[in-house]
Amino acid sequence: MFLALRELLYARSRFTLMGSVVALISVLMVLLAGLSSGLVNDGVSGLQRMPVQAVAFAPETRTDSAFTRSVVGHDQVDRWAARPDVAEATPMGLSIINAKSSSGSPVDLTLIGADPQGPLIPEVAEGRAPESDGEILVSATAADVVDLGDTVTVDRLGTPLEVVGIAADQHTFGHVDMAYTTLTTWQDVHSGTRFGEEPRVGAREEYSVVAIAGVDGELPDLASGDADADTSARSLEEAFDSSPGYEAEMMTMSMITWFLYAISALVVGAFFAILTVQRSREIAVLRAMGASTLRLLTDAIGQALILLTGSITVGVAIGVGVGSFLVGTGMPFALEAGPIALGASLLLVLGLVGATLATIRITSVDPHSALGENR
Repeated sequence: MFLALRELLYARSRFTLMGSVVALISVLMVLLAGLSSGLVNDGVSGLQRMPVQAVAFAPETRTDSAFTRSVVGHDQVDRWAARPDVAEATPMGLSIINAKSSSGSPVDLTLIGADPQGPLIPEVAEGRAPESDGEILVSATAADVVDLGDTVTVDRLGTPLEVVGIAADQHTFGHVDMAYTTLTTWQDVHSGTRFGEEPRVGAREEYSVVAIAGVDGELPDLASGDADADTSARSLEEAFDSSPGYEAEMMTMSMITWFLYAISALVVGAFFAILTVQRSREIAVLRAMGASTLRLLTDAIGQALILLTGSITVGVAIGVGVGSFLVGTGMPFALEAGPIALGASLLLVLGLVGATLATIRITSVDPHSALGENR
């Protein structure tokens, strides 16, 4: 009895080779999970950290790059703020700008216009939040490019922006570091007003979107609110797709990851299918001795469970070790326990499914035909 478990000891080279393949697949899974998490953080970390449940755009705004296409007015902000299921509705401006630091180095920033006393201003790690026009609070990841006290000058407009604070966490949008400033400063930059000149008529009444916080953190009735305010509101998670390239990146990474899972199940299934064929005579002997189909299946699936668990554990450990060297580099990479644990679980489950389908032929093994009727 326990044929499959004994094979793990006596056919070490065979199972070591198979385990190495599964471990390499696990390493690739960890790296893909880290890359996916890094792309998410680099693309929408600023939106993820907003303490709101929904974002209202101008009506019929295209989903891709909706933040930079949308223009809403003060009246739409007031209508959302007046709703009973909305705790707070805050105007927000968003523009991606090109600028130069004090040393003349090029700097790309996602300029966010918001109320300095409002909820959209993130926690400050160094310095302070912007209090007056011409001041900015930059993402922690922008500290490599600009320092506290530097002055960033917007290209073509000549608008100076003094760095008065650095945020506590990463805040990026579309792989560009965020910089928070007052609504007036953002409106001047958004309208293309040169430094020292007066903005065009109506520029100070324009915003990009309305950031909406529901009562007790609940999602408001977006359809009813859109009808009242003439907007196109989306939940915060749905608004992630409005970050440039976010949807395409996530679809690409998901497709690669699911192909990896499918390949893992096929590889494991093929291995155990061949193994089952090779030991058909041994299985026939066990059947002739009275071993039940359930006992044989339990033995074979237990073998697969031991092999997969050990291989995946080793692969995940190697992947985390390799990934730790990628964190903090120019590559958008982040090690997060949730995606890695989910990926490892899926590899284990799909591998067991493949092994089960491959070894199910045990139920049809006939001792007479497997051993030879003439023997």
